[in-house]
Amino acid sequence: MNIASRMSLLGTETAFEVMARAKSLEAKGKDIIYLQIGEPDFATPKHIVDGAIDALRSGHTHYSSPSGILPLKEAIADEVFLRRGVRPEIEQIVVTPGAKPIIFLVMLACIESGDEVIYPNPGFPIYESMINFVGGKAVPLPLREDKGFSFDREEFISLLSKRTKMIIINSPHNPTGGILSADDIELIAKTAKDMGILVLTDEVYKNIIYGEKHHSIYSIAGMKDNCVLLDGFSKTYSMTGWRLGYGVMPTELASRIERLIINSNSCTSTFSQYAAVEALKGPTEESESMVKVFKKRRDFIVEGLNSLPGVSCIKPKGAFYVFPNVSEISMQSDQLEDYLLNDAGVAVLSGSAFGKHGNDYLRLSYANSIENIEKALERIRVSLAKI
Repeated sequence: MNIASRMSLLGTETAFEVMARAKSLEAKGKDIIYLQIGEPDFATPKHIVDGAIDALRSGHTHYSSPSGILPLKEAIADEVFLRRGVRPEIEQIVVTPGAKPIIFLVMLACIESGDEVIYPNPGFPIYESMINFVGGKAVPLPLREDKGFSFDREEFISLLSKRTKMIIINSPHNPTGGILSADDIELIAKTAKDMGILVLTDEVYKNIIYGEKHHSIYSIAGMKDNCVLLDGFSKTYSMTGWRLGYGVMPTELASRIERLIINSNSCTSTFSQYAAVEALKGPTEESESMVKVFKKRRDFIVEGLNSLPGVSCIKPKGAFYVFPNVSEISMQSDQLEDYLLNDAGVAVLSGSAFGKHGNDYLRLSYANSIENIEKALERIRVSLAKI
């Protein structure tokens, strides 16, 4: 079989690979605690499930508009205005099966061979993967632990060039849980406007934040027409398996993305879009309660990690990940990932899975019970003592 050479440019999400290895060990009788996957361990709220069931019974089982049903796009416009103070036009909203396709489609539509894209590193691995796949040049912007996993402003400026066509930001951030300050956002916005650079702002964790204010670059004057806002339902509403996301972008770009959707998946599942309407318009108590639980787990796991020999961990401000520094342990982070899975039965991710600037770190998800987190920390303690 002939496989196109460009397929070698695609990366992956190591979380799924680690899960496969963990499941294999589990099938052989090993007890595994899963701290590698970015998935809330809560059920989708009942009113959202009921919305899908009602839609199915009402016959919403056929094609929809490629860019999404009108009731959902109207609900998204209301949500964006409520959270960010800027109301998008309906034709600027594109609904997709998951938020990840927005990254894929926007890269295809906007980046040509040799174009430079600045992206956070460590960062969500699909950013770099897609930049490479479309022939762009991936320009990593290091996120520094001593800055709370934000970036150095002078370093950011130094990375800009005439070839810079896109800047990707992600706040709250995967894998570190860091958030960008208002000053950080203002600098990126001014730079983007002055140089005519498109900004892709990934805000899927915007509602999972602890005692801080979420700053969206979409809220800044002039950025509505210079920005792609990426958001979704997986994290806030515990809807990972529903595959629902959306992008808000300039109208000219939205029409191109719609054409790509027609050529790929036709549309997003219609009845699930009606469930998304219920998510945006319905009660928020369950989502808010989930965030409170995450905060307790965050505090617990950070304290536990800092008690381990050779491990230090700053407290994340958002999302549901910790990114402990393991540079004092005499093992590379990818080796440590394997060791902890096989010896301790704890599935974690190497920081290197998120780029070269994550080499000295691990990523652990605290989307698991405190009981399991406590058990995992003790297993890790025992395993580290053997090194």
